[in-house]
Amino acid sequence: MSNDKNKNTDGMNSNNSKATYDTIIIGAGIAGLTAALELAKADKQVLILDAQDETKVGGLARSAFGGMALIGTPEQKRSNIIDSPAIALKDWHDFAHFSQDDIFPKQWAKLYVESSYQDIYHYVKDLGVKFLPAVNWVERGLYSGGNSVPRYHVIWGTSLELVNKMLLAIAPFKNKKIHFNFNCKVNKFIKSDEAVIGCQDTNSNLYFADNTIVASGGFTGNLAKVKEHWPKHFAPAPENLLNGTHPSCDGAMHDEVNSIGGNLTHLDKMWNYAAGIPHPKATFDQQGLSLIPCKSALWLDSNGTRIGPDPMVTGFDTHELCRRMSEQKDGYAWQVLNWKIASKEFAVSGAEHNPMIRDKKLFTMLKETLLGNHRLVKQMQEECDHFIVANTVSELTNKMNALTPKKRVNNDVLQQTLDDYDAILSRPSSQWNDDQIRRIEHARKWKTDKLRTCKPHPIQDEKHGPLIAIKVALISRKSLGGIQTNLNSQVVNQHAQPITGLYAIGEASGFGGGGSNGEKSLEGTFLAGCLLTAQQAAKYINNLASINTQGTK
Repeated sequence: MSNDKNKNTDGMNSNNSKATYDTIIIGAGIAGLTAALELAKADKQVLILDAQDETKVGGLARSAFGGMALIGTPEQKRSNIIDSPAIALKDWHDFAHFSQDDIFPKQWAKLYVESSYQDIYHYVKDLGVKFLPAVNWVERGLYSGGNSVPRYHVIWGTSLELVNKMLLAIAPFKNKKIHFNFNCKVNKFIKSDEAVIGCQDTNSNLYFADNTIVASGGFTGNLAKVKEHWPKHFAPAPENLLNGTHPSCDGAMHDEVNSIGGNLTHLDKMWNYAAGIPHPKATFDQQGLSLIPCKSALWLDSNGTRIGPDPMVTGFDTHELCRRMSEQKDGYAWQVLNWKIASKEFAVSGAEHNPMIRDKKLFTMLKETLLGNHRLVKQMQEECDHFIVANTVSELTNKMNALTPKKRVNNDVLQQTLDDYDAILSRPSSQWNDDQIRRIEHARKWKTDKLRTCKPHPIQDEKHGPLIAIKVALISRKSLGGIQTNLNSQVVNQHAQPITGLYAIGEASGFGGGGSNGEKSLEGTFLAGCLLTAQQAAKYINNLASINTQGTK
């Protein structure tokens, strides 16, 4: 542990200063904030360096929706959901497709399911965070695997509420134990005798600490790096890939960790989304919005033909939806539906387009859930040219073709596609023979999904409002792989040995172990994984300091 008299307490460090901290944290996202809080509670001096300005503190958690995969909660029990760490771990492994070599990822998966109730659920509840009472059933698995029971819990107030509660908890320590330095981009580590003893920023300022934690996020804001590591079992990455994170998530710290011997694993494993549209108020190139696709919408190729033979349906296997979207030769697909379906099922991921949850407006949220979210549908119609509304199939076709002049939808093909689907739904329900309809009916058996999923009906039924077509493309989101770490969040080298003084948490670490989710996430493991990896790093550093202190007595 550093000598107290050498501690820098103003959050800044000149080029020649040798002042040190107990810990430097690179990144002021939710993982970095969590680690800082837990270290400050143990009387440690912490410096947080972040590349963005103070208004962005909290990172991507400021704009995320805020779902968590949690096991054995009161919310589950009130809904008669039988869940346990053993059930969750089996689901996790069935979806992850771990290899024999995935020792650290398997350890982190086991830790997650065994710790989620105490170290995540109770941890955020103690901060003052509340969850909506309804537990959602996501990633059920297309054919097997996935969540065998509902366990996706939504934060009341979105993850922005978690950020605000975390900042409230940090406030008593600010400028006393926790110091911030914003607009500071770290680009190098400082080493001594194979140990990391600090870091350097792009202005050549030096910062020294006994421990350095990388909490800089993933790399999916760097589309060139996403394409470089694109999954080999997918078709090639499309040129029109959208950015669903932020350019600051560039993977630069991954490269720096690797340059000093840290191991990077599973960079080809990502959690992208299949239904992105350009952000109508973009603040950077290729910025996209990630839609939560309607289960009742038909997915069509660029010609207007239904994608098959197996229909694409959201809520079962996001990874598989992305793989199939990568096969679309023109780089996009169409979702066709009607206004009734959109008002009940359409949603956009994140806090920005869920203001009733973000701002905790319970009455309006319930009203929109029960009567339809016409506000959001109208907003998208007005703001986004990729969201097309028309009264007839021919009008819809003309508007679709106006958006894609080089690849035209054939009106007769689109008409036949809709007629074929609607013909099935015109029969008695006992004669509905379509896998998409079967999946919709299965989803509606869970009460939470029934509120947000329409009873199957013909798309061209005039009483259900005008037709809608949405042009969608793949959008980047999360890095499932990353910097390999042990259960103490220590960065390890290619021989699985820890690098002294260096840690990685949150998405930078692939949410633990360089890829704790494996190939596919059960969803809701990201935000919670940030908390867990941060807690583990802080716990180890605090224990290590305690041991060192006892040894000097």
